[in-house]
Amino acid sequence: MTVRIVTDSTAYLPGDLARTHAVEVVPLHVVVGGSDHVEGQDITAAQVAAALRDYTIVTTSRPTPTVFAETYRRLADEGATAIVSIHLSSQMSGTVEAARLAASEAPVPVEVVDSETIGMAMGFAVVAAAEAASGGADVPAVLGAVHARLGPSGVLFYVDTLEHLRRGGRIGAASALLGSALSIKPILAVRGGRIVPVEKVRTSSRAVARIEAMVVDQVGKGGHAVDIAVHHLDAAARAEQIAAQLRTIVPGRPSVLVVELGAVVGAHVGPGTVAIAVSPRPGEPLPAPVSEPSPSEVAGP
Repeated sequence: MTVRIVTDSTAYLPGDLARTHAVEVVPLHVVVGGSDHVEGQDITAAQVAAALRDYTIVTTSRPTPTVFAETYRRLADEGATAIVSIHLSSQMSGTVEAARLAASEAPVPVEVVDSETIGMAMGFAVVAAAEAASGGADVPAVLGAVHARLGPSGVLFYVDTLEHLRRGGRIGAASALLGSALSIKPILAVRGGRIVPVEKVRTSSRAVARIEAMVVDQVGKGGHAVDIAVHHLDAAARAEQIAAQLRTIVPGRPSVLVVELGAVVGAHVGPGTVAIAVSPRPGEPLPAPVSEPSPSEVAGP
């Protein structure tokens, strides 16, 4: 059995990871001022951020079932005997529905997974699926690898304003914060496929510090090694600072990717957004802390 992995562009998998693991990425679309663009191909996140700052109307749309059908057919022609297709939360997009419509008529079995999340919280699970598939795993084993990563994963994020989420209809339970949106900086999370409020603070610096503390607490309590990605939209310097801090303070001192949010998610969260995706690795305990040598050990006898 040859199992191929498909995801969509909102995983924001770095290109080298997608190529290394032979992951097929189906792009979503973003419409800026009435002009349709393909995410990752003919529009950048910076262009979307500029449009949002200029109050240009920006909307997004899912891939069509036809695009998924063509993708599944091509992979079958290339030798795939089964496909696992992993996509952003169905409560945020109709992408899962489009994939399922195409899967019902695909020439090989296709299992469509609603990740109930977004960004690299999904992306790390996609990589785990691809690693399992390349190792010869069958579909149930690949699905097991996916769900083992998705289950404990999470995304925490800070937005400069809730306005973009409100316009896009993606705000969910966080709508309760709108009445005080001018006076607070919300910390939000993706849970159960929805965006929900977590805490309210008064400044962006406090929001970032609080998210960092929550990540440290989560990893420490979980007891597993983790993969972490810091996403941002038009906030590269802040994202790099957060990544450097997390590499130092998170138990196990994990590697931390810095990945810019693409046009689609960027259109909904707005410029200045920073998100942290944490994906525990089941079965891999946290490495033991590295103890610092004492002055006497350094000095020697």
